[in-house]
Amino acid sequence: MIIGVPKEIKNNENRVGTIPAGVNELVRNGHTVYVQASAGEGSGFSDEDYTKAGATILPTIEDVYAIAEMIIKVKEPIESEYNLIKDNQLLFTYFHFASHEPLTRAMIARNAVCLAYETVERADRSLPLLIPMSEVAGRMSIQEGAKYLEKPLKGRGILLGGVPGVRPAKVLILGGGVVGTNAAKMAAGMGADVTILDTNLARLRYLDDIMPANVNTFMSNEYNIRELLPTHDLIIGAVLIPGAKAPHLIKREMLKEMRPGTVLVDVAVDQGGCIETAKPTTHENPTFIIDDVVHYCVANMPGAVPYTSTLALNNATLPYAIQVANKGWKKACADSEELKKGLNIVNGKVVYRGVAEAFNLEYTPVEEVL
Repeated sequence: MIIGVPKEIKNNENRVGTIPAGVNELVRNGHTVYVQASAGEGSGFSDEDYTKAGATILPTIEDVYAIAEMIIKVKEPIESEYNLIKDNQLLFTYFHFASHEPLTRAMIARNAVCLAYETVERADRSLPLLIPMSEVAGRMSIQEGAKYLEKPLKGRGILLGGVPGVRPAKVLILGGGVVGTNAAKMAAGMGADVTILDTNLARLRYLDDIMPANVNTFMSNEYNIRELLPTHDLIIGAVLIPGAKAPHLIKREMLKEMRPGTVLVDVAVDQGGCIETAKPTTHENPTFIIDDVVHYCVANMPGAVPYTSTLALNNATLPYAIQVANKGWKKACADSEELKKGLNIVNGKVVYRGVAEAFNLEYTPVEEVL
């Protein structure tokens, strides 16, 4: 198969779809890999590194799309890329369609085959290609939240871990999945007073067993959220419904119940956000303020630590990319239930129910395209 790796062009996105080690494995499996010039520089990989691994360097993004049968990326195509996508071209990347109707309609119109990292799903309901970035984003949510609690950045002026004789900050985490668990580990390690909310009692029991003493668990419902918001300094939105839009757990009117300088970090913003007032921001302009509450809503948080993120992502994606390249997308998805669930749009048809329901589009069962 001919595989193309374009340079990411989303704002401050320094990750890259494949690392030189991944290129080497794909070439060893008999495939041809084309990498756009300087695609890996933001993650610390030179064109020479890719050439040594067996890739051919192409000068422009247009060249890469024109020659490739499969495109391996990190983030969804942006508007300037839509017209580069060829009929029946396979794109293997994060899409998050349910929060972005123009992208969804563009991929339908381009007759593309869209295999989404975020909906590849194992039998145990875990999401192997979302987990690495959720781990990074969960830990970063605390790192960034602690920074924006500083007074010069319009926060409450509170040190996350406190000092002897002064209480630490209180951190509220909405969701006890991968993002929430990693956020709690990070916040607890920095000495904060942490509360995790989740609707799954079994999950809360598990978290209660493994977390240190400064992490408490609480059942998630609107009443409890309203009770906790006025007393917490940093609130992390870590709710995910695979392939669908996140529910709004914090409503617009709830901001008035928070103290001025409270910081909200909505990690779910690329799936629509679990905070009603959240809207995607960039690393260039990461925050905005509503009712004296600081909102940090960067949609590609792991892009700020591209070396770590790219390696973590490639560790997870490469085995799947090799399956798809070796067998072709149709046979690979027919043979693997995990990959089959990654198919979202195929040749103009929406084959993932959550995406169809988000925009009232016609749903086609994935079996019909296989």
